[in-house]
Amino acid sequence: SEEKKQAILDELAEQGVLIDALAEEVGRDYEAFDLICHVAFGAKPLTRKERAQNVQKKDYFAKYGEQARAVLQALLEKYADRGITEIEGMNVLYLDPLNELGTPVELIQAFGGKEQYLQALKELEEHLYESA
Repeated sequence: SEEKKQAILDELAEQGVLIDALAEEVGRDYEAFDLICHVAFGAKPLTRKERAQNVQKKDYFAKYGEQARAVLQALLEKYADRGITEIEGMNVLYLDPLNELGTPVELIQAFGGKEQYLQALKELEEHLYESA
């Protein structure tokens, strides 16, 4: 969840790990997760764009209807541009480009309801962070 991620970042900051400084050194196209794994384990970091492309290659959206696929695609693009915290929560449905696809209620209904939308979002995040 968004709160858990922020708590981890806060804890790292208390331990002297400054994500912003790390991003400045390694690159701003990476999530905090990738930066930490890069430093801690020497793992090659993937950019947000690379992670988004990996999800698209797997055709995970195929099980959804047309509007739901459009919502997931827009979320993926927003993630690639802005990061994971930008797509978590319901407020993202009010922002470009999602607000061009329909009202938040219409977008949620494309998944069958709020619970199904949140489940699809959770699955999207899991696909973004699974091993490439």
